Amino acid sequence: MRESFFFGYGSLVNRKTHGFTPPYPAKATGWRRAWQSVPSSPLAYLTAVPDPDCTIEGLIAPVPEDGWAALDLREAAYERLDARSAIHHEAPGATELAIYSIAPDRRIAPRADTPVLLSYLDVVVQGYLQEFGPEGADRFFATTSGWEAHFLDDRDAPRYPRAQILSDDERAFVDTRLDALGARRIRA
Repeated sequence: MRESFFFGYGSLVNRKTHGFTPPYPAKATGWRRAWQSVPSSPLAYLTAVPDPDCTIEGLIAPVPEDGWAALDLREAAYERLDARSAIHHEAPGATELAIYSIAPDRRIAPRADTPVLLSYLDVVVQGYLQEFGPEGADRFFATTSGWEAHFLDDRDAPRYPRAQILSDDERAFVDTRLDALGARRIRA
């Protein structure tokens, strides 16, 4: 029996944002994350970009046949690519593995007028903290490019549709890492 899985490397690492089960830790070799925008969006978000010298951690989870439509809708800005040869995992029965990536000809470097929602970054980092601990969350920051992006502080009124409540420690973790990177924040 063939089982299809996705590789999540951003908000899909946070189990609270989806119902795909069971998830398994995984690594994608030859990929890195980058903050990018697309022509049709006023925001920037994570995408996976090829990088032969990088490996990123994430989760894989099975997708029922009728689940791809919902996942493709959620990831509408991305292309779903075959990533079987790049993903290392211990999930039984995973015969098909997909990674979502913005097409190279649609990627736009983030600008002040296409910020990253801080509520989105919070969800991503919360997922990494829960799945891989502080060391894994630090690896998330180290294997992601584009920290020159602007981050729109929407925490008081989150605009990200799958926003989560962070603990004080989780919020401090995000803020400390952003400060260390010299990330620019703008008020919502």
